[in-house]
Amino acid sequence: MATRLLNGRRRRPSPDAMTLAQHLGELRRRLIISVIAFVIGSSIAAAFYQGMLNLLQHPYCRANPHHCGFYVTGPLDPLTLRIQMAAFGGLLIASPVILFQIWRFITPGLNHNEKRYAVPFVTASIALFTSGCVLAYSVFPHALEFLRSVGGPSLHQILSPNQYLSLILLMMFLFGITFEFPVVLVGLQLANVVRPGQLLRAWRWAVIGLTLVAAVFTPSADPLSMLVLAVPLISFYFLSIALGKLLGR
Repeated sequence: MATRLLNGRRRRPSPDAMTLAQHLGELRRRLIISVIAFVIGSSIAAAFYQGMLNLLQHPYCRANPHHCGFYVTGPLDPLTLRIQMAAFGGLLIASPVILFQIWRFITPGLNHNEKRYAVPFVTASIALFTSGCVLAYSVFPHALEFLRSVGGPSLHQILSPNQYLSLILLMMFLFGITFEFPVVLVGLQLANVVRPGQLLRAWRWAVIGLTLVAAVFTPSADPLSMLVLAVPLISFYFLSIALGKLLGR
């Protein structure tokens, strides 16, 4: 459908009036912009590779201050490590652009009331994901100490940077994803899928379930990390009930 002119400006077609081909074209444009942002972000991250490596290595040096060097066992490991760091940094740098492209793609299909909640929800999602990553980073030294103590004093660790970074990045990602729990729960309440009263009555089962989720989503499996994840999730559960009840009035 051709776009219309209004006050000398071109308006985008209504999402209801857009054809499937136009929706796919819009999606392709957003994906291309996101990919370009990721490539640029990865190039920037590659330039600051050593600083990023030092930052992620810091928890290891806190857990083992006298010996926190990495050892590679294959000729391609340094290249793989640099690519992994560039991809991680590129995704981090490009995330505002990617989120904005997602926002621009879904915004035309939202009504006024949904748009009113969209900005707080997106902002809360970014803040909670970042908080989860920071929390995982801060408790990771304790996780390393626990994993080292499991094998006993006769074992000496020689860590590969690829395996170490895979573990810390996975732990940060999983903590960040689980911290999105209150956003999902509040959204379900606003959509009338569940009601605050139902959630409050099921609080005992929720506490047990969230504790199990914390155990499953903690890659290091150490008790401190599981507790550090479980306590915020349980707190988020009750906070989400209060927010859902407040916003539902």
